Amino acid sequence: MKKRIGSYPRVRVEGGGRGVVSQAGAVLLVETIRKSGLDQAISTALAPWRKPRAVHDPGKVLLDVALAVALGGDCLADVAMLRAEPAMFGPVASDPTVSRLVGTLAAGGNRALTAIRQARAHAREHVWQLAGDTAPDADGQVTVDLDGVLVISHSDKQDAAATWKKTFGHHPLMGFVDHGTGGSGEPVAAVLRPGNAGTNTAADHITTTQLALTQLPKTYRRGRRTLVRTESGGGTHEFVGWLAKRGRWLSYSVGMTITEQIHQAVLKVPAPAWTPAVEPGGEIRDGAWVAEITGDCLKGWPKGMRLIVRKERPHPGAQLRITDADGLRLTCFATNTTDMPIAALELRHRRRARAEDRIRAARATGLRNLPLHDTAQNQIWLEIVQLALDLLAWMPMLALTGETRRWKPRRLRLRLFSAAAQIITTARRRHLRFARHWPWTDVITDALTRLATLPNPG
Repeated sequence: MKKRIGSYPRVRVEGGGRGVVSQAGAVLLVETIRKSGLDQAISTALAPWRKPRAVHDPGKVLLDVALAVALGGDCLADVAMLRAEPAMFGPVASDPTVSRLVGTLAAGGNRALTAIRQARAHAREHVWQLAGDTAPDADGQVTVDLDGVLVISHSDKQDAAATWKKTFGHHPLMGFVDHGTGGSGEPVAAVLRPGNAGTNTAADHITTTQLALTQLPKTYRRGRRTLVRTESGGGTHEFVGWLAKRGRWLSYSVGMTITEQIHQAVLKVPAPAWTPAVEPGGEIRDGAWVAEITGDCLKGWPKGMRLIVRKERPHPGAQLRITDADGLRLTCFATNTTDMPIAALELRHRRRARAEDRIRAARATGLRNLPLHDTAQNQIWLEIVQLALDLLAWMPMLALTGETRRWKPRRLRLRLFSAAAQIITTARRRHLRFARHWPWTDVITDALTRLATLPNPG
């Protein structure tokens, strides 16, 4: 008997293998692109930028980069891992071709950005129709969360500046559609801003909301069925007035800064007026209460606005602020919803914290840094990141069930997309044969079966 040395078996490494496809689980994303019609929509939208006798379609090139980012890439050159597998991803453009296309689209300015966004909106509406009961608008409501993202820059890129957290980089403002507790979320807006952009700039919030609304089906672009949630940066007179403007009538739930006037009003709230806060299951939240503030605090704000404040025992290690009272942390938000109890409204606003999960997913999907120098090019990169995040949200919505539908991008890559397979050609058809011992092979094959049953676009 030969004694083994070390903790792992020793294997010999040889090159020249055939018929093996790495990242074979990415076929889930490829099929999602096909069923959503995103490839056709973006190819049509970018047709004006295709040069005569060009070999590569600009839409296909942009989607290839988005696929690479969805699989974990963080620069344009990472499209090489798709180029290495032509049997699954088809012909992939060279690095210079990809770079030239990004430069060309950046030079196209708002016209190119609008074309990409319209293609995404067209595909999004189709995906929501396919998703049915699992779509974000299944209950007749759509929730859009706005939040800022700090992207650190390690070199002097255009518009990079010192941020409010004493770092250096950019401060994009993004919008996400919330999928609720049963799913994740998908991006619907991203505005690239300098690092020193303010967190409460009303004009930027309005622009981001406008972009987000154009990504929604037309029936949700105005009216109470669309809820816009923000943290305290959105609690400005101009932004709230824009949301509540006659003819727009959007629902809103925006965080508010605790001013001295609000602080004094909270101190005057009688004890019986405080209502216990609730948890998602309906049980009482320990150590938290909510109350509605009226009176002079609402002067100058849109008609119908409600101001709701929460007091809660601070978490261990948290420091109180000067605006807190009686050893309790105070927070407040404004809303124009009138048909819900204040405890339910507070719970709805607290769920805005799910936007932090969407930001973490974005950081893990190409937003860890902005790889290009010019602002116009990095805005194209933001669109590519959103395309990748769309695919990572649409695929679970259409193909996964249960707990797997809530998997974050890193888990999807580790368990599904990284799975290798053997490619076999029989009867002029190509088949991917996944390893039988891989623990998540059944998840992959079941998801592909669900995608296959969906109707093709058009």
